[in-house]
Amino acid sequence: MSDNQDEIHIEDDDARAAQTTGHMRYVLGIGLVIAVIAMSAVWIIPALWG
Repeated sequence: MSDNQDEIHIEDDDARAAQTTGHMRYVLGIGLVIAVIAMSAVWIIPALWG
């Protein structure tokens, strides 16, 4: 049997020293859309002229 008396439990916000606002999902989503558009343009534009 293990002894659980030595475990320390800390809340998420206390461990991160920040609050979770959810803004990062928008930054990642917008970056993904920009990357897909840029890669599509790099592939489509030469295909139209070649």
